[in-house]
Amino acid sequence: MIIGGFQKFSLIDYPGKISAIIFTRGCNFRCRYCHNPELVIPEKYAPKIPLFKIYDFLRRRQGKLDAVTITGGEPTLHPDLIKVMEKIKDMGFLIKLDTNGTHPEVLEKIITKKLADYLAMDIKAPLKNYAKIVGRYVATKKLKKSINLIMNSGVKYEFRTTVVKSLINQNDLEKIAQEIRGAENYYLQNFIPTKPLDPSLTKKHSFSYNELGILTKKLRKYIKNCYIR
Repeated sequence: MIIGGFQKFSLIDYPGKISAIIFTRGCNFRCRYCHNPELVIPEKYAPKIPLFKIYDFLRRRQGKLDAVTITGGEPTLHPDLIKVMEKIKDMGFLIKLDTNGTHPEVLEKIITKKLADYLAMDIKAPLKNYAKIVGRYVATKKLKKSINLIMNSGVKYEFRTTVVKSLINQNDLEKIAQEIRGAENYYLQNFIPTKPLDPSLTKKHSFSYNELGILTKKLRKYIKNCYIR
């Protein structure tokens, strides 16, 4: 696994748990609003962090940290992801996995092996509009399979959408909500223009808190719980 970043402590990434965060390097999407270009664009890659250093830190934090979040980039691109998750589970940590859902075959193995205690999948857009947002061709059948796997996994989970005013509107969000109808938790993540891949995206592309509140209320007719993050 190629690791491009590591955060030793987080109170917000794994709901209700104290976690460390592993950021894998490399992604098969090129979302204009991506705020981690150092994990996505090869010429901007952050230096690699040796995996043994992560393991050494986690051993020292056994009994103090609850969990480890594995995010990216896109973790399921790494062929040794399952091996790394097994190692972390053997240390006694809970694991949260963030994914874009493009590799359901990997998700299925992880679910079968009971390696994930929390799953989070980004839903970038209505499925038919994905290429517009992610800048790549996407096999929507794979996304649908990942959604179904997660919803029927028996594992705690959430879906989430980063909402950029110029790219996603209310109709888009309603279509997404219909595609994950009955989901337990759906989060709207407001766009924060810190260091997006597309520098033309500025604060004017963000929704206000009140606007997001109105949107979440409308989406609750499809989703059990809809929140702002």
